[in-house]
Amino acid sequence: MCPSHDTSRSRTTRAVASLAPGDVDAPSSFADVEIALDPLGPHDLLVEIRAVSVNPIDLKTRIAFEEKTAPKVLGYDAAGVVLEVGDEVTACGVGDEVYYAGSLARPGTNAERHVVDDRIVGHKPTSLSFAEAAAAPLTIITAWEVLFDKLQLGPDSSGTLLVMGGAGGVGSMVTQLARQLTNVVVIATASRNESRKWVHSMGAHHVVDHHNLKEEVTRIAPEGVRYIFSSFSKGNEQNYADLMPVHGQVVAIDGPQGFDIAPLKRKAQTWHWESMFARPLFQPESTAQRDLLDEAARLFDAGTLKSTLSTTLHGINADTIREAHRQVEGFTMVGKLVVER
Repeated sequence: MCPSHDTSRSRTTRAVASLAPGDVDAPSSFADVEIALDPLGPHDLLVEIRAVSVNPIDLKTRIAFEEKTAPKVLGYDAAGVVLEVGDEVTACGVGDEVYYAGSLARPGTNAERHVVDDRIVGHKPTSLSFAEAAAAPLTIITAWEVLFDKLQLGPDSSGTLLVMGGAGGVGSMVTQLARQLTNVVVIATASRNESRKWVHSMGAHHVVDHHNLKEEVTRIAPEGVRYIFSSFSKGNEQNYADLMPVHGQVVAIDGPQGFDIAPLKRKAQTWHWESMFARPLFQPESTAQRDLLDEAARLFDAGTLKSTLSTTLHGINADTIREAHRQVEGFTMVGKLVVER
């Protein structure tokens, strides 16, 4: 029996919001506010937030959201404890520890409490802390959809996968999943000593410098790379076309302006777009993301996957979230940054 809840009563939570789009140091970019919680729908959970992560999409949203939607609560990744459940929720209950990546259609997770559809929420890995778990959802969902939905890789898949931005959050997860769950050879890009060590620790077979991409990849894989995960696409169109054989495939997560994939046509190569927010927006009835988060939790608990948490800040408030954005915006981090309560 679900606990009763009065959806007609307005409830609020403390949160961190942007009052206007702007750069990281603008006074209006981060403010401590009180906002109304969404009414609890039949498939919703009310979650007490214990930790959140900051991703590049948080930075992009902060800079470019529509001012009429202010105050804009940012944040997607979260880990916490279920306080209430909707009438049609069956997959979890009050007191369960959960983790998830949220939806573009709802307020963000930089808050004390958050309402989220249970069909995109997984059970937190028991072996991970809340901070470690909060580092994972957006990147694990994205990496999973890249490898297994888009590229259709499996345990017997072979060939070579090039991971652009191997030390980033998504690149780290693409590398781990590809190494652990497929038979492909993983080449990842990293240029600094710190990031090269990190990429090796994630399981990459080879590490190359993106500044000399074609030369270094060709030296390792003269026959070419069949698959490319791209988080830095602009300016690499011809490089990708040259590095891949006939019917090679690219999956990109960035949105470059003035981008031209025409160089891929000659070899009948394929370009895929990946956005982990597509399912919550356009297939809200799908439980695919819940299922893969639960499977990922089993892989974490078995030791097959490891957390990509590298930096932890404390206090979900305007000052700390601002500092988190500042650090992620520097583009020198490896792994993921998390803010704990």
